[in-house]
This record gives sequence, C-alpha cells and structure tokens, in this order.
Amino acid sequence: MLTTSLFIPLFQGLFLGASMILPLGAQNSHILRQGLMRNHHFSAATICMLCDVMLIGIGVFGGAALLATSPVLLTLITWAGIVFLLVYGGLSCRSAWQNNYQHSQANNQGSLTQTRFLVISTTLAVTLLNPHVYLDTVVILGSVGGQFDGTEKIAFAFGTMLASIIWFYSLAAAAAKLSPWLSQPKIRQIIDILVAIVMFLIALSLFKTLY
Repeated sequence: MLTTSLFIPLFQGLFLGASMILPLGAQNSHILRQGLMRNHHFSAATICMLCDVMLIGIGVFGGAALLATSPVLLTLITWAGIVFLLVYGGLSCRSAWQNNYQHSQANNQGSLTQTRFLVISTTLAVTLLNPHVYLDTVVILGSVGGQFDGTEKIAFAFGTMLASIIWFYSLAAAAAKLSPWLSQPKIRQIIDILVAIVMFLIALSLFKTLY
C-alpha cells in the first residue's frame, strides 16, 4: 500500500513521463494513424507501451549510462532511425497524394486480418529505431529515477510507466472513436501530410545530432 511519502515520486514520475510522451512524435503519429484506420490500433498501443515500460525499467534501475558509454551503438541506431523515418514519411506523402481514402475505407475491413504482422513490425521499428525513445526513457527518465532509492525509485518508475500506459491506450481509443469524422478524405489527407512532416523533421533532427 502506498504511503504519503511515495506519492511524491510517483506523481513526479507521472508528470515527467507525460511531458516526455505528449509531444507529437513518431510513436504518437503512428498510433494516431492506426487508430484512424482502426487497424490493430490497440495492438500497436500495447507494443509502444511495453517497449516504454521495458526501457524505463532499464534506465531507472541502472542502465541510464548504457547509451552514454556506447557512442557507436547510438550512431547505428540513429542512422537506422533516419532511414526508417524517411521511408515512413515518404509513404505518408504517397498516401496523401493519392487521396484514395474512400476506396481504402471500403476495403479496410477485409484487410485487417492481413496486416497484423506489418502493423506489429512497423510499430516495433517506430519505437526501437528512434533514438529519441532511448534518450527520453533510458537516459532522461533513468537519470532522474536514479536519484531515488528503494521504494521511492519503484514509485517513480511506476509513475512514468503509468503515463505511457494511459497515453497510448487513450490516443488509440480516441483516434478510433473519432475515425468516422477524421477519416473523411480531406481530413485524412491533412493528417497524412502532418505525419509526413513530423517524420521528416524528426529525421532531420537526428541527422543534425551526427554532425
């Protein structure tokens, strides 16, 4: 049972975790897109959440210095992330250009069972090939969490993990709920363009960190 002293690190973890995850990034853009298509969006949210929980745990409980001591590993992850984000952004641009959403909506129900593996693999790539995920979870949250001891460290870690759980499932559910309105051709086109811009900007920011 939580004591009063544990609520402080728990809420610190919750609010800090929320501040890391709320800005629109690769994961959020991907979950939003899957939710609009109602295409295994909760599976995608679960994968993002589990990856965050795992990485936060690694960071808080002793792994925060991993990336700092492995510049080669971070560089490899960064280049892989740049390539993936450019490809993902390009696909979003193509989708916006074609603007063939009415046809895709008609066939969406039949395609759900055929794309589960693609959704899972893409979600893993969006998460694990994005160095920002490691910096936010392992380095930043891990460094802050490392300042706590014992049960307070556990409370802080739980708070940050809870932020990821609440956010990803809420985003997936909200996108699916608003899908009939947001899936209108013009609105979907705007969303695809925004997703592409986000992916390209993240890729550019990653590229700048290499030089």
